[in-house]
Amino acid sequence: MTAQPSPSAVVSPAVADPHVGHRTRGRSVQVVDRDGNPLAGVAVTVEQTQHGLGFGCIGFDEVHRAARRLAGQPFTADEDALHDRLDALWFDLFDTATLPFYWGTFEPREGEPRTAALRAAAEHFVDRGARVKGHPLVWHTVAPQWLVPKPDDEVERLLRARVRRDAGEFAGLVDTWDAINEVVIMPVFTKDDNAVTRIAKTVGRVGMVRLAFEEARAANPAATLLLNDFDMSADYEHLIEECLAAGIRIDALGLQSHMHQGTWGQEKTLDVLERFGRFGLPLHFTEITLMSGEHMPKHLDDLNDHQVEHWPSTPEGLERQAQDAVELYTTLVADPRVQVITYWGLSDHGMWLNAPGGLVHADGTPKPSYDALRGLIRGQWWLSPTAATTDDEGRLRLSGLPGRYAVTAGGAVGEVVVGDDEDEATVTVA
Repeated sequence: MTAQPSPSAVVSPAVADPHVGHRTRGRSVQVVDRDGNPLAGVAVTVEQTQHGLGFGCIGFDEVHRAARRLAGQPFTADEDALHDRLDALWFDLFDTATLPFYWGTFEPREGEPRTAALRAAAEHFVDRGARVKGHPLVWHTVAPQWLVPKPDDEVERLLRARVRRDAGEFAGLVDTWDAINEVVIMPVFTKDDNAVTRIAKTVGRVGMVRLAFEEARAANPAATLLLNDFDMSADYEHLIEECLAAGIRIDALGLQSHMHQGTWGQEKTLDVLERFGRFGLPLHFTEITLMSGEHMPKHLDDLNDHQVEHWPSTPEGLERQAQDAVELYTTLVADPRVQVITYWGLSDHGMWLNAPGGLVHADGTPKPSYDALRGLIRGQWWLSPTAATTDDEGRLRLSGLPGRYAVTAGGAVGEVVVGDDEDEATVTVA
């Protein structure tokens, strides 16, 4: 009896990476024609089309562009060219977009939400295969000023309605949300007069979290809802403990890491991973910023207090940013509890606090950090088009980081998902 050959193996370079090899998964794939007949001994090409792990960035510029189009305010040729260049750079590296749903700018006048611009921006990303997260449904900062004179019971009613409206209207397009942002500081926030802080003082932190999660869940039961904060102290840990003890279902923890005052370094990153990983919830690094210039003074408690007109990159800063990016992303990808890693701004153009925190200069020229991250995300951790041949039963074996892979044979393309499902997949390509 003649032994059957083993399926041809298609292996991603990431399998050999000691930092991320433990994330790799394998799946047997049978390639068939449209009638279900196995394609035996057929040459195929396999390539990765998306990571299962979300590599994200904000997509705020696309909202601005959509709003301008809807208002009939054309861009100049130079503005269009720059946007197209930045858009291409975005999709060449990222696959998960965070869009701004700050209530005060989303609905600057009561009853007039800017739904159309946000929907157009979300569709721009989804139509090109990206995933979208909304940020945030509840936050005390950038709250509408028209809320301030209203009585507290009316503010709470409107807040609940806002969460239900937007989580519901965008269901199927935006299915991941920062349900509530920066709750640790919310009841004691004194930088401005806002109605959301007044409500937080009355119902408490856990009550605010419950409000946000329950209203969003009711509007979109399929949504992934995050508790998100910049406070990496024990205060945030205690809040999480209290929310879980109160029976609030949290789908993932959002951890901000704006490093304007200095890079965390691997030691702090590992400490944060351990302290927040102990809850057994998926971790999303939601807001990463790394400087390519000087760091701001460490004595400032609020980053917003550092107001400068010009904050340039430096040769040393550009090199440091690239090194920091590689170390941080490698450390995060190595931890299986991390599901999404989001950088807070592709370009220096419009960067928060005028900081040189983008991966790309304001003119659209990539910094060394962009090239370094692309070498990891779309290089070292990515399966480029690879040739293989199916066995006598039309099978091949695929191993790599979880995600989507395309199988091409004779000009026809099929798709397979590699993840924790180890059942054999059938891919129809003809």
